[in-house]
Amino acid sequence: MSKTKSIAILVPGNLNDHAVKRVEAEFEIVRIERPSASLVTPEIAARVRGIASMAGADAGLIDALPKLEIIANYGVGYDAVDARHASTKKVMVTNTPDVLTEEVADTALGLLLNTVRELPAAENWLRQGRWVKDGNYPLTGLTLRGRRAGIFGMGRIGLAIARRLEAFGLPVEYHNRSKVEGVSYPYHPTLESLAESVDTLISVAPGTPSTAKAVNAEILGALGSNGVFVNIGRGSTVDEEALAKALRDGTIAAAGLDVFADEPRVPQSLLEAPNASLLPHVGSASVHTRRAMADLCVDNLVSWFTEKKAVTPVPETAKVTAGA
Repeated sequence: MSKTKSIAILVPGNLNDHAVKRVEAEFEIVRIERPSASLVTPEIAARVRGIASMAGADAGLIDALPKLEIIANYGVGYDAVDARHASTKKVMVTNTPDVLTEEVADTALGLLLNTVRELPAAENWLRQGRWVKDGNYPLTGLTLRGRRAGIFGMGRIGLAIARRLEAFGLPVEYHNRSKVEGVSYPYHPTLESLAESVDTLISVAPGTPSTAKAVNAEILGALGSNGVFVNIGRGSTVDEEALAKALRDGTIAAAGLDVFADEPRVPQSLLEAPNASLLPHVGSASVHTRRAMADLCVDNLVSWFTEKKAVTPVPETAKVTAGA
């Protein structure tokens, strides 16, 4: 029997099937319906030492588990985990970077092409028999030719998107909290400055208090009437009401969105926008990539309890040590 088999790992809500099977194989799995402190029984509180979650973990849940040592987040974004609170409790938090970088970057370019060239609408035209009945699909008013791209959030995924944009012949600029060492793309100290300089803005920004509704009416106005906005990061970074109005009024030309503020609920105003291409948060949604994410999620748990270190700690808990 594995020496980790007696360690109880809490899985709140849904989790990738492969991750669940690996947790079951390596540990003792404990399941609750959702990540809520109200569902933590005294028995769970006395035994659980780790969490594997794609649903997050707030301060209340962390406080309800006095023996908790690690929260293994399934996903690169961990805004649903209170990592700062975890750090004060000496609880390690990990995520799953790198393994989904290329998949998400691929999706970003596909979404950009869908948005600019109206490919889903053109396919529907064919499937509905309109090519036969009405002739060719109308020429698209937008193109990638001659565009200038800006990336909001130049991390791993942002860099992967930038490489793809260069291959498409688009110059790239970016805005980040600070300049990224070793990156030669022009840097803008503010998001507004970036939006004024480009006509294609791709957001890969994480969901944090500082990025909440960062893409607002002013930013969209700066992007301009030929502007295209693509969001592959987090829905919370966008003022969706302002975006819907900008699409409706012609403040910008089009938008492509894979993420939303209140998933899976999408504002009706965006659903009704003919110049918006919408996807149901599928950026990393391939069997290959989700399996790799699941493995990294569980590998963090195994490493923590066997080698006393995490594979991919998040910055807020990078200094947390086992047994601290």
